[in-house]
Amino acid sequence: MDIDFPLVLVVLTFATGLIWLADRLFLRERRLAAARAESGQTANVSADTAGAEEVEEPKEPYLVDLSRSFFPVLLIVLVLRSFLVEPFQIPSGSMLPTLEVGDFILVNKYAYGLRLPVIGTKIIPVGEPQRGDIMVFHYPKDGETNYIKRVIGLPGDHIRYKDKQLYINGKKIEHTSVARLPPVELLREDLDGVEHDIFHSLGWTGDRGEGEWTVPEGQYFMMGDNRDNSNDSRYWGFVPEDMIVGKAFAIWMHWKSFTTLPSFDRVGGIE
Repeated sequence: MDIDFPLVLVVLTFATGLIWLADRLFLRERRLAAARAESGQTANVSADTAGAEEVEEPKEPYLVDLSRSFFPVLLIVLVLRSFLVEPFQIPSGSMLPTLEVGDFILVNKYAYGLRLPVIGTKIIPVGEPQRGDIMVFHYPKDGETNYIKRVIGLPGDHIRYKDKQLYINGKKIEHTSVARLPPVELLREDLDGVEHDIFHSLGWTGDRGEGEWTVPEGQYFMMGDNRDNSNDSRYWGFVPEDMIVGKAFAIWMHWKSFTTLPSFDRVGGIE
């Protein structure tokens, strides 16, 4: 079973913060009072001298010490990950040639609005997905698995895909061949001013995901750049607004597997 890391992070942050706060408000003073009482019983000095003595603060319980140490770190990680930037690793080739398996990317969490961690409710609107954006979202079929695709259709758009040709609102989306690299062909596509590379498989005879769709309000139509090898909106439908995670904007490392060394040759912005 996959671990829900955001939920674990929220629970740990809340628990360590609560323990630390309870100690500062209640438990620490009780420890000091007990230490003063113990000092008064054992010290062979006058009452005036004992009252003036500085009592050494007792050692914190292990759980309190652990919470005090970890709470600030967990809180910083929670804020950064929930509202600013979150790292992801590309697990499949559905976004080739733009993103390769093993690319470590950074995702802007506030580009489409600030959202509460775990439940994903938008609390502050900032912006909306634009055609051509590369977006991370939760797979609508399970609401948990992170997917990454390119935004093709906005709310209200009519999408048509036929014979490997994309049409948006009746307009043919132009693409030009760059190179034939069997078993694929590299093409340059102009998606309403957003130019990017895509792959078409040569001699592909399988399901091309052909059809026509009208994007409902508050939802988005997503496609992978590796057009014949992408499990996307052509097969499972639209991405609701509340499933959005953020906008991918940079590659910061490439590390395909533990048997290889990390590489920084692909570091840079994502087109």
